[in-house]
Amino acid sequence: MDQVTDKPRNPFIMSRGMKIPKHPQLTTGRVRGALKSDTYERKECEAVMRIVRPGDTVLELGGGIGYMSTLLASVKKVQRVVTYEANPALIPYIRSVHAANDVTNVDLRNALLMPRAGDPLPFHIRRNFLASSMDGDVDVADIVETAQVPQHGICEVLEAEKPSVLVCDIEGAEATLLPSGDWSGLRAAIIELHPQWIGPAGVRAVFDAMHAGGLTYFPKGSEGKVVTFRRDW
Repeated sequence: MDQVTDKPRNPFIMSRGMKIPKHPQLTTGRVRGALKSDTYERKECEAVMRIVRPGDTVLELGGGIGYMSTLLASVKKVQRVVTYEANPALIPYIRSVHAANDVTNVDLRNALLMPRAGDPLPFHIRRNFLASSMDGDVDVADIVETAQVPQHGICEVLEAEKPSVLVCDIEGAEATLLPSGDWSGLRAAIIELHPQWIGPAGVRAVFDAMHAGGLTYFPKGSEGKVVTFRRDW
């Protein structure tokens, strides 16, 4: 009788031509389905595909699972990505996504980008990585570790890195952070707004910050809460 052997299990999910390593917490359920159908972060991805050019230097605020930085580096062929992600539990997985796609031009920083630099702040890691946050008063029993996350000042980072494009998805912090920066060096910006948290005043603050930097709202690259700005169009 012929011996039946199991097929080796594919450790990756293919998404937009990228290899996304399977993870028991991060690539299940709706996330897995969205990755397989190329609809994960669809609006932001389509804006990036339309706006970003090969050779750009991109400042990414909110690294997530490393999907966007990998898209920028491996598909859009940008010169360099500087990625800020506050959640220390996500950093090893992001690095695994980069490694799976031979990405070597992402400077991944486990830090908070703030209006001003300051002492490290506590970040509470929970059993569910995606539930980790700076809020230590919620789901206290699920906290497995507390890490100290550095604070970097936005003005110093912009001066040092001189990005040409901003990609920003920071869960509502955009309303207080972006008005603190000088965006006059940008060619374009792609920002996911969170109006449910920042309200009309926060949305106005984001638009005002971009307009002050000489960038104008670009309707063709925008959809819903993902808004893009360009210097010339």
